[in-house]
Amino acid sequence: MKNIRVFDPALCCSSGVCGVDVDQALVGFAADVAWAGAQGARIERFNLAQEPMAFAADATVKAFLVRSGHEALPLILVDGDIVMAGRYPQRAELARWAGIAVPADTAGPGSCCPGGRCGQTGTP
Repeated sequence: MKNIRVFDPALCCSSGVCGVDVDQALVGFAADVAWAGAQGARIERFNLAQEPMAFAADATVKAFLVRSGHEALPLILVDGDIVMAGRYPQRAELARWAGIAVPADTAGPGSCCPGGRCGQTGTP
């Protein structure tokens, strides 16, 4: 299985439910990470505020930060290669990178309807 590493911006927590402003993107991503982990995915997360040495120790991440700045986080690496930056991946993206099958009728937490078929006409 692939090794997925997520380099978060400076956060007070990784769940998105700390403080007075709940970040729904973080809440959804935390749920997706938990789901992928339960399916056997290997996902590591590093928080810039709490684990700055993890950012400095990885040459790819360090070069990314020099080039793009911490404003461009989050940064997602799969087996050491950059696969995404600037937003958190959806459940289907995590599953694809990890080699996990996602049931077609499973909506991610950010989706408004099963299978993410909002606004589509015809049979599901």
